Amino acid sequence: MPNLEIQNRKLRQRLAELTSDAEHNDRVLQRFHERELELLTSESLPELLLSLTEGLKSSFNVETVTLILHDPDHELRHLLHNTGTPAEAFPHVQFIDNFDTQHTICTTLEHPWLGPYLSPEHDQLFPSCPRLQSVALVPIIRHKRLHGTLNFGSSSMDRFTRHHASDFLHRLATIGGVCLENATNHERLLITGMTDALTGLHNRRYLDRRLGEEVSRTQRYHQPLSCIFVDADHFKRVNDNYGHAAGDAVLREISSRIRSCLRASDIAVRYGGEEFCLVLPQTSLFDAKRLAERIRLKIAAEPIPTDRGLPLEITISLGVSEIPEKVSAQQGDNLGEALIANADAALYEAKEGGRNRVACRVSDDYLMMANS
Repeated sequence: MPNLEIQNRKLRQRLAELTSDAEHNDRVLQRFHERELELLTSESLPELLLSLTEGLKSSFNVETVTLILHDPDHELRHLLHNTGTPAEAFPHVQFIDNFDTQHTICTTLEHPWLGPYLSPEHDQLFPSCPRLQSVALVPIIRHKRLHGTLNFGSSSMDRFTRHHASDFLHRLATIGGVCLENATNHERLLITGMTDALTGLHNRRYLDRRLGEEVSRTQRYHQPLSCIFVDADHFKRVNDNYGHAAGDAVLREISSRIRSCLRASDIAVRYGGEEFCLVLPQTSLFDAKRLAERIRLKIAAEPIPTDRGLPLEITISLGVSEIPEKVSAQQGDNLGEALIANADAALYEAKEGGRNRVACRVSDDYLMMANS
């Protein structure tokens, strides 16, 4: 009888352990499903990158999650820039040009690797998180090529070991890879729909999308925002006298020379016809005027060649406006529209003043806001 009671007690204990393990596995599975759903429903590339890093860190309750992405042509960084959220906004994501020269440890990964943190092998994968004890390195493979790695770091030696199953992590990385490919294609399509085919600059749709973001950033951080309107002088004569092919060549060259004067953070838009709009974050009216003058001289410095072999001397007129840095978030709901309107009005003044010049305009409303 005592033996039977002992056996029953052991069976109940084993049943409790199995029940506890089942409940734990169920919670883990649920957590994976929730994270997969969040990845699959990410609406943009920036949102997806946050889900793959900060989201997974919170979900798995680990010290850090980093993401290494192969970006040899800087396409991902370019796409992020066009969303208004540059690559620098993701401190836990590294964009690398070549796995063979950067993070060579990743080149041998074909399946998830779980085990102790090894220094210096793992240092570059987790640059800002010391005192890690165990890691999980999960390759992101698409079309039989390594596109990146998803890296989990824990301060517990027992969190990731070679005895742990890695099926869920492998599945998560696979879904992450599919989502990255879809998000990248989505951003490509957005850029295609927001790019002027002739000049390669952004179009009005893109300006409408970005202007509100830049105005909000200006108000939030109390930084200046300037705008330059550019118009080719007597452009109708080019089309009338030399044909539309020559006109197209002039517009392409003007856009190229404008782009060569801009920073990566500046926004260049073909506004319509021979008009261009430049939005300049963190740029004062004084600096914007200097840039406008540099662009004017750049266009006038050399004649523009055409397909007929006849170079044309082209000049431009420019109008400059600014949202001053002291304008508060509570004042002015239509600052973006006013910024564009003032630059356009300044351009008109430059045209009326004789063309081939720069004019500036800041509305009285702005001055009242800045001085209040």
